[in-house]
Amino acid sequence: MKRVCDFIARWMGVLVLLTAAASMAFPDVLLPVDMWIINPLLGLIMFGMGLTLKPHDFRIVFQRPKDVLIGCLAQFVVMPLLAWGLAKAFALSDELALGVILVGCCPGGTASNVITFLARGDLALSVGMTATSTVLAPLLTPLLVWLMAGTFVDVDAVGMLLSILYVVIAPIVGGFIIQRLFPKFTQKAVAYLPAFSTLMIAAVVAMVVSHTADKLLSAGLLVIIVVVLHNLIGLTLGYTVGRLAGFTREKRIAVSIEVGMQNSGLASSLATLHFAAYPLATIPGAVFSVWHNISGALAARLYVRGEKGNADSETLPSADRP
Repeated sequence: MKRVCDFIARWMGVLVLLTAAASMAFPDVLLPVDMWIINPLLGLIMFGMGLTLKPHDFRIVFQRPKDVLIGCLAQFVVMPLLAWGLAKAFALSDELALGVILVGCCPGGTASNVITFLARGDLALSVGMTATSTVLAPLLTPLLVWLMAGTFVDVDAVGMLLSILYVVIAPIVGGFIIQRLFPKFTQKAVAYLPAFSTLMIAAVVAMVVSHTADKLLSAGLLVIIVVVLHNLIGLTLGYTVGRLAGFTREKRIAVSIEVGMQNSGLASSLATLHFAAYPLATIPGAVFSVWHNISGALAARLYVRGEKGNADSETLPSADRP
């Protein structure tokens, strides 16, 4: 069982891509299932995150406040502004622009911790940033969406705040409490959580893609280009912010992945719950859910190769170095 779970977690990007392709090819299979199911699925992912959180994950905020502050500022500044800029640059419709902005204003994705681990980045910083940005999300996500999209759509900031509390914060708190009350059970369960989260993420992707398959086809290549650019530029700018801050390579990797990978499932959920009048707003979140898991896995491989390259160059005699 452990080998199967490790295999699922390792090939997360491929699994998500295959799930999306199958949902696109056979959307009728999941159409009878109401989109509301996305919220419990996200809640399960967040509950799993709560099971893994420990007090020292938040202690990093006090031990390394500069690192976490810079990372979270990059998260809630780079991605929202980038989303707004891309929506303007590509003259997206109000619906698609709203969807891109929703993705940009959400906290870091839970898969970012797995990707940071695979990329040999600073896992403690990644977990601390994810935890902090998630805790800040009920306030910052509605506020940022209201500031950036409130000029062309009606934004219910209070309703969004409550949704994030129900879907994200409450399950995390529940998982944290279970961990404290039943440490032995949690210790056994944690080994299987990466695979469990991967399957839940795939299920969210399947739901969103199957219910928006026709809209995905009609939106065409444009929205895919915007989403891919949003993610790739986010990864690059996250690494650049870390470099400008004087971070070590491990910290730069953590910030890069944390900034570039968003909780896009939450974006699709918020679009479904609060912007039903704009059905295309769910599309960017659906595309991002598929793409950022693929790009994250590829980025991890590139970062590991870069680390090996640096190590090889350091072993050369000084006269032989370029």
